[in-house]
Amino acid sequence: MTDIEIDWTSLPTGQLERMLAAGRDVMECHRVLTATGDNIVGELIKGAGAFYEWSHYPEGDVYDRQSHAQFYYHAHPKEERREWDEHGHFHTFMRPRGMPDHCKPKQIDGFEYPEGPNDALSHLIAFSMDEFGFCQRLFTTNRWVTGEVWYDADDVINMLDGFLIDHAQPSWPVNRWVSGMMVLFRPQIEELIRKRDIAVASWQEAHPDRDVYEDRELEVTSTENVTVVDQIRAIGDELGRRRKAA
Repeated sequence: MTDIEIDWTSLPTGQLERMLAAGRDVMECHRVLTATGDNIVGELIKGAGAFYEWSHYPEGDVYDRQSHAQFYYHAHPKEERREWDEHGHFHTFMRPRGMPDHCKPKQIDGFEYPEGPNDALSHLIAFSMDEFGFCQRLFTTNRWVTGEVWYDADDVINMLDGFLIDHAQPSWPVNRWVSGMMVLFRPQIEELIRKRDIAVASWQEAHPDRDVYEDRELEVTSTENVTVVDQIRAIGDELGRRRKAA
C-alpha cells in the first residue's frame, strides 16, 4: 500500500544512535529466545494452552501502569486475513494518562466517547509477524478495527516517545522487543500514521454518505514491509558515513 523512502541524511545523529541501540536490544531479544528454541510470538503465547484466533495474548493485554503503554497479540482466521500471509500481529496503544497534555480526541459527530479518565486509548502501530516470530510488516488501521478513540496524526506521533513497557510480565524479552521496535522503526511509524490520516480523508471524500471510521470496507489504512536487519544496516551505514565525513 505504501513504499516509504527514508531520507537517512535528514535524521539527527542522536536519533540514529537511539535507533541503533534499540535495534541491538531487539536483536538481543531474538538471540536469547533463539538459544532455547523460542521466538517472540511463541514466548508470549506459551502456557496459554490452545491458540485461539481473535483471542488477546496475553489475556487482559500487557499494560505498563507507569507509562500507560499497552499491547496485545492476536491472529485472524485464515479466511479473514489480509492480503499478506502472517501468523498474527501486535497492536500497540497509549492510554490518556501517558499522553502529552495537548493530545485530545478528534471530535466526531455521533461517536460515544468513553467516560473513564484513562479509557480513551489511541492505537499507535501494528507489527505483523511471520511464522518464525519475526516482524515482516508495519501497519495502521481504521478506528473500528481496535475500538480505539481517534486522535489526529500529529497527536499520535507525539505519543510515541512515551511508549515503554518497563516490567517483566508476562515476558521480559517480549516487552523489551515491543518497546525497542517502536524506537527502531520510528521514521516509518511516523510516516505510516500520517498516511493513515490521508487514507481516511480520501476514503471519506470518495464515500461522503458513510461513517468513514466505522466503514468495514476500510480496515488497513497504511502498511510497509520491513526487516530488522535491513533497518539496522541502513542506520549503521549512515552513522558510518557521518563518522568518515567528520
